[in-house]
Amino acid sequence: MVMGENIKLARLRRNLGTELVAERAGISRGTLWSVEKGSPSVAIGIYAQVLLAIGLEQDLVSIARYDELGRKLQDARLPIRKRSPPRKRDETY
Repeated sequence: MVMGENIKLARLRRNLGTELVAERAGISRGTLWSVEKGSPSVAIGIYAQVLLAIGLEQDLVSIARYDELGRKLQDARLPIRKRSPPRKRDETY
């Protein structure tokens, strides 16, 4: 998966070994390898721990931030308010 590959490339750019990152994240090296392969069986919390261990915890904030399709769908479902006709005033006062 792309996310796993991106995590691996980020780790390599920082010149961090698998053993060090796994230790910092509190996981085994095998689990780190699964993360870097993008394994869907690894819990999202483990991905978060690895991102924290390599200093990319802010990337979690970006997930689904620019949901252009979702926003368009939401806008399409917004009700269009129609104004009711003005009330006639009772002039008997």
